Amino acid sequence: MPKIVNHDTQRRLVAEAALNVIRRSGLEQATVRRIAEEAGLSVGSMRHYFSTQVELFAFCMNMFVERVEHRLETFELHGPLMEDLKRLVLQFLPVDEERTLEMEVWFAFHSKVLVYPELRKLSSEIQDGIHKVSRFVVDEIVKNQLASPGLNIDLETEKLFALIDGLAMHRMMQPDRLPVERLEALVTSHLESLCAQQGKGI
Repeated sequence: MPKIVNHDTQRRLVAEAALNVIRRSGLEQATVRRIAEEAGLSVGSMRHYFSTQVELFAFCMNMFVERVEHRLETFELHGPLMEDLKRLVLQFLPVDEERTLEMEVWFAFHSKVLVYPELRKLSSEIQDGIHKVSRFVVDEIVKNQLASPGLNIDLETEKLFALIDGLAMHRMMQPDRLPVERLEALVTSHLESLCAQQGKGI
């Protein structure tokens, strides 16, 4: 009996192999041959699942989109609220090994967005997901009557979105200057600044 191979499952295995190569050696070294070796496939077999390298990269980026969406869909508020919101923001920052590896790959892909227009839409979807997180955080503070009087929801959403982006970049580029403890303290400080009573819930 010939072995039945699930096409979607195999595509994901190839994508994971690509991510492993990118994490170890960088995006420039993620050649078809290296990825095929990592996946235990011949170059010809790998092309059966992805006809071009860009198609493979797009699939990998889409996996990141799915992970962002999954974190949003499965996140639960247990209380205190401000501690929960801090925990949510930290889901999208390189505070542990898993998220640091994800961020390394994300930055590698992001650097290719201008070179490969096919990746631009997926890059925007990931950014949109983080923007939704920022809006959710601000909305929850307002909804639970913790916000400072006259808080501008749209403006504060953009500020938090920019903060997440900036902290991620600084943590990746200068980890010694921004250790995890300091990063978490900055997130706490920013969230507290949105509240009428500083430090409430954190």
